[in-house]
Amino acid sequence: MEKEELAVKYFKQGYNCAQAVFATYAEELDLPKETALKIASSFGGGMGKLREVCGAVSGMFMVAGLKYGYNDANLTQEEKGKHYKLIQELGLEFKEKFGSIRCCELLGINFDGSVNPQLRTSEYYQKRPCKECIKEAVKIFEKVSNKLNADEM
Repeated sequence: MEKEELAVKYFKQGYNCAQAVFATYAEELDLPKETALKIASSFGGGMGKLREVCGAVSGMFMVAGLKYGYNDANLTQEEKGKHYKLIQELGLEFKEKFGSIRCCELLGINFDGSVNPQLRTSEYYQKRPCKECIKEAVKIFEKVSNKLNADEM
């Protein structure tokens, strides 16, 4: 199964957008799937239904952090900047495709103080762009990651 299909499968199983993207890479990143799902659980609905950064984008950024991120506080500004450049490239490519990386703008829904996720019905899946956002986040990450890996060779 391709990664895009796996991510959509997770979403259709009831996981949020961030979980769907992040869990897709769990095995590749030597992370237990259950741990990946817990880490990403807070980022659904644009960060806990605040309707801020899209969960698919957050999931993509988390994958990038685990795969390419740094854990040395003593890196130079330029070395740290390389990672931020990667994150900006991922985010800007997503934004170019959809016009925004913000959940509220992608869905046309503002933060309303509600906490419970909506029920997943066929109507829910038809009216939301989430499935396409998830697929595109995986596509973008794969494209950029393949480019980075090719540059390293």
